[in-house]
Amino acid sequence: MSQSKTEKISMPTSIKSRRKKINWLPYQFLLPTVILLLLINLYPFITGLIYSIREGSLIQLEDFVGLDNYIKLLQMPEFWNALQFSFLFGLFGVAGSYLIGLILAVLLNKDVWGKGFFRVALLVPWIIPSVVSIVGWRWMIGDQHGLVNQLIGFLGMDPVNFLGTENGAIFSVILIKIWRSFPFMMVTILASLQTINTDLYEAAKIDGAGRWLSFRYITLPSIKMISIICCILMTIWCFNDFDTIWLLTQGGPVNATENLIILAYKYTFTKSDVGIGSAVSIISLIILMILATIMLKFQEKD
Repeated sequence: MSQSKTEKISMPTSIKSRRKKINWLPYQFLLPTVILLLLINLYPFITGLIYSIREGSLIQLEDFVGLDNYIKLLQMPEFWNALQFSFLFGLFGVAGSYLIGLILAVLLNKDVWGKGFFRVALLVPWIIPSVVSIVGWRWMIGDQHGLVNQLIGFLGMDPVNFLGTENGAIFSVILIKIWRSFPFMMVTILASLQTINTDLYEAAKIDGAGRWLSFRYITLPSIKMISIICCILMTIWCFNDFDTIWLLTQGGPVNATENLIILAYKYTFTKSDVGIGSAVSIISLIILMILATIMLKFQEKD
């Protein structure tokens, strides 16, 4: 009896001592990575936040102005125009690249002739460096003597000024963004489609479900999670897309294709107003965080 009592008394103390003993070795290995991530992510954010509440240029910062830069920015029509185009560019860029990527992924997931070749060939827009592909597009649609207008003239129609008009420029940058982005959607969705159990489709076929019902109730729910993640990433890339717009139109004509990142660049480096430029970047970050949160809410729903 006495021995069992001592065991009951000694066991909690041994457990407590075991809990207090922490192995710090894994944390020591992780420490350099954590410090590096903080320097890469946290330091630029804090620096941009400090710039956004001060006046001056990158060379010399001046007085602390608080929220004056944000108030001034919200009163600028140029900001609201850039915000409107950013949403337009992001909406059609994400929707267009996802739909094309989904259709091609479904087709390539089947036993079609030349499947391996098309899987590689359709990756070309994603593999080619952005400078090469966008400059090539600019050469093809930039003026009346471009390749596209020559084909239009061959069909007996008048040439189209793709980059010289507001609507033409907006249509062109969105179309080229979709062309550059759909391979990412295609490859990611295709990888997700290949994880679906084929027995589900056979069971649905036995129950009398057609292709559309199988696609709606089996395919779409199975790729829902990866689709939301892809749309979040593509939304961030569209909002932060600088090279597509800058190499094609530089935000023109008449600021018609100027998004928030182009606006921030112009104020920071062209107009040497780092306060307004940083304020644009911080607002863009807040908008992207809100959009990502909303999209993740859909992921949590069954």
